[in-house]
Amino acid sequence: MNGVDVRTIALGDVELSIAEAGAGQRPLLLLHGFTGAKEDFTDWLDRLAASGWHAVVPDHRGHGASSKPTSEDAYSFEILANDVERLIDALDWRRLVLVGHSMGGMVAQFVALDKPGRLDGLVLMDTGHGPVQGIDPEMVEDAVSIVRTQGIDTLADLFADFDGPLDSAAHKQLLEDQPAFAEFEDRKFRATSPSLYAAMAPVMVSTADRLDQLRTLSPSLPVLVIAGDQDRAFVGPSERMAEAIPGASLVVIPNAGHSPHFENPDPWWDALSAFLDKVASTADA
Repeated sequence: MNGVDVRTIALGDVELSIAEAGAGQRPLLLLHGFTGAKEDFTDWLDRLAASGWHAVVPDHRGHGASSKPTSEDAYSFEILANDVERLIDALDWRRLVLVGHSMGGMVAQFVALDKPGRLDGLVLMDTGHGPVQGIDPEMVEDAVSIVRTQGIDTLADLFADFDGPLDSAAHKQLLEDQPAFAEFEDRKFRATSPSLYAAMAPVMVSTADRLDQLRTLSPSLPVLVIAGDQDRAFVGPSERMAEAIPGASLVVIPNAGHSPHFENPDPWWDALSAFLDKVASTADA
C-alpha cells in the first residue's frame, strides 16, 4: 500500500478515520460492513488509484479507529448515511461513485435515495433491501444482551466457538488457506463499539423493505449488484435488487460467500473494474 494515506476527518459530533489513495482523481467511496473496518478495502486502494480513482474508505462511526459514541441512540442507518453525506462534503466532492458491502451497501442505499444527484455510479455488494434473512431474531437478542452486560470481547469469545450465519464453504476455505484471516476478522469485531452493535444488530433483522424505493432510482444511474454465489442470505435479495433497479446489472461471483473480495478476488476485481471503467468512459464521453 505504497500510496495509501490514513487520516482523520472531523464531521462535527464524530471523527471518521479514512484511508485513501489517488487524491485529485475521480471520486470513489467504499463502505465496509457491520463489525468490519476500512481495512476490508485498503489492499485495493493502490490498484484503484492506478486506475484513475481517488479511492477513499472510512471506518463507520462505532467501528475501527473512528469515534464510538456511547449512546445507542447515536446509531441508525439514517445517521450512518448522514455521516457519509457529510464526509462527501468534507472531501469537497461534487459527485462520486459509491460502493457498499453488506451493511455498507444498505447505508449506500439510503445515500442513493436521499442524494441521487450526487452519484455517478452505485455498487451494491453482498447486501440486501430489507431484513437479513436466515438470522434468528432471538439469537440477535441474546447477543445484544451479552454485549450490553458483558461487552464486545465476551461476545467475540462466544462467536469464535461456532459458525456464523454468513459463513460458507468459500469462507472456510479462506480460513484454511490464510489462517491469519481469522485473527483479522476477530480484531475488527473486537474494535466495534458495544453501543453500535446493540443498536444496529436488531435493525439488521427488522429494517423496513426498501425495494419499492429502489425502483425509483433513475435509469441513468449506473448500478452494479454483486454477490458471492454461496452467500445464502444475500443472493436472493441481490437478484431482486438487480431486477427492480432500472438498468442495474448483476454479477454473481463463483466460489465466493459474503466477502468475494477476499474469497475469490480476481473475478470480483474484474467485475468492479469493468463497471468503473464503463462509468469513467461514460463521464468522459
